[in-house]
Amino acid sequence: MAKDGPAPLERFINGILPENPVYRQLLGMCPTLAVTGNMKAAMTMSAAVTFVLICANLITSLIRNLLKPHLRILVFTLTIATFVTIADRLLQAFLWDMSKELGPYVPLIIVNCIIICRCEVCASKQGPVTATADAVGQSLGFALALATIASVREILGTGTWFGLEVIKGVNRVVNLLVTALNGILYGVVSALNWVVDLFGVSAMGIPSIDAVKWTWPAALTWSVMILPPGAFIVLGLLLGAANRIGEIREKRRAAPVA
Repeated sequence: MAKDGPAPLERFINGILPENPVYRQLLGMCPTLAVTGNMKAAMTMSAAVTFVLICANLITSLIRNLLKPHLRILVFTLTIATFVTIADRLLQAFLWDMSKELGPYVPLIIVNCIIICRCEVCASKQGPVTATADAVGQSLGFALALATIASVREILGTGTWFGLEVIKGVNRVVNLLVTALNGILYGVVSALNWVVDLFGVSAMGIPSIDAVKWTWPAALTWSVMILPPGAFIVLGLLLGAANRIGEIREKRRAAPVA
C-alpha cells in the first residue's frame, strides 16, 4: 500500500474543521443525533470515540504492511471492537449512570463510519505518527460537532449547560431591561393621560398603563429541543451555517488579490 500522503500536522488540522467528520463528511450521524440532548452525554461519547479512534488508528498503522486487501475491513472491525469493549467496560465500572444513559450507542461505536473511514484512508497507508495525529484531529472535530449541537439543545431545551443553570441568568438581565422599559412606558402613558385631563380632550384611544405593560416568560425553554426532532432541527441549522461559512471562505480564496 502507498505510504505517501499528508503530513501529521496537516492531518491534524484538517480533522478539526476542513474535514470535520460531522459537518463536512456527514459521518457518525447516529451518535450525533442520539446523545446530544445534554453536554455530559455528548462529551462522554466523544471521549469514548476518541479513545477507540486513536487506539484503532495506531494499531492499524503498526500492522499496515501485514494487511491483505480482501481482509482489511475485517481486521479494522475486530481492532475497533476490541477497544470499544474496553471503553464500554470502563464506563460500566466507573460511570454506571452515564453508561445506562448512553445505552447501546457505546457498543455501536464498532460500526461508527468515522473510525472505519480513518483506518482505511489514513492508518492503513501511513505511519503511526501521522495516523495518531489524524485520529486526534478527527476526534477533536467530532467532539466540537457534538459540543455545538448539545450546547444548543441543552440550553434551549432545559435552560442548563453541563447541568448548570443558564437561562435563569439570562432571565434576570432581560427582566431588568423589561422593568426599565415598563418604567419608560409608564411615564409616557402618564404624560399623555395628564395632557388629556388638562385640556379636557377625549381619551383618543390612549391605552391604559396595564395594557401597555410588557411581561417576560419565567423560563425560556423549548422542550422540543431535547426530543428527537430537536436533534434534526439543530443539526440542519448548524450544517447550513457550516456550508455557508465554507462558501464564503471559498469565494474569498477565489477573489483576485488587489
